Amino acid sequence: MKDAQGIKNVGNILKMYPNEQLIVVISAMGKTTNALENVVRAKSSEEAESFIKELENYHFGVAKECITGRWKGHDVNMAGIQKLFNNLRKVVKEYPRDNFDERYDQIVSFGEKLSCQMLGAYLSDEGVPNMWLAPERNIATDDNYRNANVNFPTTESWLKANVADEFEVADILVIEGFVGINRAGKNTTLGREGSDYTAAIVAYCLDAESVTIWKDVPGVLNADPKWFDDTVMLEHMSYQDAVELSYYGATVIHPKTIKPLQNKGIPLFVKSFVKPDDPGTRIDNDFSQLPVPCFIFKVSQVLISVSPKDFSFIAEENLSGIFKELAKHKVKVNVMQNSALNFSICMDDDAEKVPGLIAELKENFRVLYNKSLELITIRYYDQATIDRVCLNKRILLEHKSRYTVQLVVQEK
Repeated sequence: MKDAQGIKNVGNILKMYPNEQLIVVISAMGKTTNALENVVRAKSSEEAESFIKELENYHFGVAKECITGRWKGHDVNMAGIQKLFNNLRKVVKEYPRDNFDERYDQIVSFGEKLSCQMLGAYLSDEGVPNMWLAPERNIATDDNYRNANVNFPTTESWLKANVADEFEVADILVIEGFVGINRAGKNTTLGREGSDYTAAIVAYCLDAESVTIWKDVPGVLNADPKWFDDTVMLEHMSYQDAVELSYYGATVIHPKTIKPLQNKGIPLFVKSFVKPDDPGTRIDNDFSQLPVPCFIFKVSQVLISVSPKDFSFIAEENLSGIFKELAKHKVKVNVMQNSALNFSICMDDDAEKVPGLIAELKENFRVLYNKSLELITIRYYDQATIDRVCLNKRILLEHKSRYTVQLVVQEK
């Protein structure tokens, strides 16, 4: 949902399922998450307020386009949007800056709360009964801020109790994606683009019939349209291929989404909200090799090569020290490779993590690194596809398995 039409699209999709019990998982609107990240990083209260005011104007501008006030709850719902912005200002002012990740989650989680309030106001305005599931008792997590781990037994208990009560009132229940809560009652988040994962968690805990992710693409494509003109939509794919592609960076599905669904055999559909009647892509347990190669591009990559200072072999004790540093800095490795004397890792060039990681690795190892690289992953590759994507590029690292090749490349 990025604008008034996006909210109306959701309403139109929900009307396709009359008399069915639906749980609707909502992401933040448009670029709200990015804007809230700017609030987190603001260097002064004045700068933070300018970002908040811009967001406030954006949300109320959208609300005025799609919420007409035909429904008696209109004023109350609009007041709810304002209350959330007032609470956001309070959190920004009062929450300490000494723990960046914890502060991040308390602020950025407002994006999904706002979108739930916006959708609820629109549906009420349209005369469609709906309920916002109590956010403080939905997704139970640990304290790993920005990438929280779900406590499934507690989450299942909470959801079953909440849903049983609220379905007595309305057939459409709205829940914010991406956001959880820890034992201290503080917000956590499940990782960027985590709303798909939230939907999978809810489906698993409630034994849902299916999950549908609504996107602005017709289904899962074999490549990102911004990189390729001649993309192909995949009508069907297995859980295994979906896990592989999402892990390697395919943005249409969150990497953690598939496991809860696969564990209970719940099919996942990826469909277009522009053409909601089209079949889209079905993902389930039936394995068959995809008919075309699939391409995934990740830019702004850094390749780090680590070797012992005394020219000894890369052995288990060396790897243990390297992985300890990776875990300490919460770095996700996109590809790794080792030889007798070197261990190479490719990762996102995160300005908050990479410099500290390199500095600490240098204390015990010889470290070389290259920045401004691309990571290209091809699922079901052949040599022609490799040659195609590597035109005018220099390969710094190549890693092949039976079905997948990963290439770290640099412009010539």
